[in-house]
Amino acid sequence: MGRNRAPQIPVDTPSEQEMRIIIQGDAVTSAQKTVEWAQRLAKALKAADLKSSQIRNIFGQIRQIEMSWPLGDAQPKYAEAANRELILLKPKLAYQAERVPAVVALANVLSTGIDLVNGNRTYFQRFVDFFEAILAYHKAEGGK
Repeated sequence: MGRNRAPQIPVDTPSEQEMRIIIQGDAVTSAQKTVEWAQRLAKALKAADLKSSQIRNIFGQIRQIEMSWPLGDAQPKYAEAANRELILLKPKLAYQAERVPAVVALANVLSTGIDLVNGNRTYFQRFVDFFEAILAYHKAEGGK
């Protein structure tokens, strides 16, 4: 038997090309798109009744990966391990999306971002910045 679910509110998400600009674009354009889409996503996620704690749970895992992923190329084995953990977040996101329908749009956007990081520490930092901006705008929108 299927579970009863709240109706899913449609959430406008960035296209793959826009995500590519956010993660891999030049520094200024990336920042502009990050702000634009973080605001839009946060507003929509708040309307979909996504709780800050549900976002923070995922963001905490990203922060742990960030701390273990060294800057530069000095320690490739740590970078490889951190990138592996990042990739393994995708099934966790899928699981969260199954449990909490409001997470679906966020999980889809983050999964696309994870794919675009492609083992690059600079791209990973942009991914972190984007996610952090979504969380900040969600809180500013009154997300609880």
